[in-house]
Amino acid sequence: MSLRRRTLLKVIVLGDSGVGKTSLMNQYVHKKFSQQYKATIGADFVTKELQIDDRLVTLQIWDTAGQERFQSLGVAFYRGADCCVLAYDVNVMKSFDTLDNWHEEFLKQANPPDPRSFPFILLGNKIDIDGGNSRVVSEKKAKDWCASKGNIPYFETSAKEDFNVDAAFLCIAKAALANEHEQDIYFQGIPEAAVPENEQRSGCAC
Repeated sequence: MSLRRRTLLKVIVLGDSGVGKTSLMNQYVHKKFSQQYKATIGADFVTKELQIDDRLVTLQIWDTAGQERFQSLGVAFYRGADCCVLAYDVNVMKSFDTLDNWHEEFLKQANPPDPRSFPFILLGNKIDIDGGNSRVVSEKKAKDWCASKGNIPYFETSAKEDFNVDAAFLCIAKAALANEHEQDIYFQGIPEAAVPENEQRSGCAC
């Protein structure tokens, strides 16, 4: 009898500061939403366990600071990612216009074996604001952008109202799982990010 395999999947969430990356993650993992905005410093991650078919999957979702000064987080941060989530605010055109930059930055830093087939997913967040009357990025515009990048899946979400958040992350998990079949997973456990590869690992790497 074979034991169920537990799979760790690394998901990176990128996008401009203030688009709701942390709120989306907190809603998905903790079912909480805070009105108070607190900028993420550097990077942080949360984990969520779920079952997909007969696989036990642990999603390790990395939240990043969208501020310019944190954009160069380094190769170690991006490496080993199984899926990249790009997020923007449907009410802020600049956050949509910078998606190309985030997309390119990820491919440059992560350097996946086949950039054209690497799974990306786009989330258009904050669709609840002003009943949708203040949105400036149309669904068609977003879908056209996705089509230009190889038909990236697109979800419109509201972290505040918990709209489409679970569905989006389930799609993310499935995309990451499909990608993981094709390449070895980089992290076999919680990442020992503090230890450079060229140093001997000894003791706790926390």
